[in-house]
Amino acid sequence: MRILVVDDEKLLVKGIKFNLENEGYEVDVCYDGETAVDMAKNVSYDLILLDLMMPKLDGLETCMRIREKSTVPIIMLTAKGEDTDKLIGFEYGADDYITKPFNILELKARVRALLRRSAIQSPDSKSDRLTRSHITIDTSRRIAEKNGIPVELTAKEFNLAELLMRNPGKVYSRERLLDIIWGIDYQGDVRTVDVHIRRLREKLEIDPADPKCFNTKWGVGYYFSEN
Repeated sequence: MRILVVDDEKLLVKGIKFNLENEGYEVDVCYDGETAVDMAKNVSYDLILLDLMMPKLDGLETCMRIREKSTVPIIMLTAKGEDTDKLIGFEYGADDYITKPFNILELKARVRALLRRSAIQSPDSKSDRLTRSHITIDTSRRIAEKNGIPVELTAKEFNLAELLMRNPGKVYSRERLLDIIWGIDYQGDVRTVDVHIRRLREKLEIDPADPKCFNTKWGVGYYFSEN
């Protein structure tokens, strides 16, 4: 996951970068709005942390220009705490808002939560029915089908299947899947993911012993393939 941090306070940027990289994210930084707009045009980011008060372009104008080309999740960083400032930020396209000074644990939690929401809300998510290979899911009725035959899935199994099917070919680590599907406060073991993948294979694969859809990228994680 690649994140862009934009703030003219270089010491703060350094601290955010250090902490996010320790969480396993790839982090780019810049210190003004114009550079941020250019970087967002040329690099596919998973999330942007954007300060409100910056030189050249302020955070609101920067957010608006990025929104003209991208739906990347944006968290606004600001020293202002009034509700009017937050509302203006949302009007310009921000997805979340955190007020300085903030606890780095809160920031990391906000980042995880927003990435979790955006991972599920891919462009395909506007459609209630999604079919890949022989598997169909209906998100409005929470129904899964295998070759047109309804299959009973638990809530977590359905959410896991939906995430992987909406992002075919994208490999998710077990830790990342825990964050997205079970939430950042989940205290269970990563083997929980292995168990749910095995159950999805048993319920939805043509041959669970030779899975073609819910695949393993050895040493990395899991992904969905239509082949």
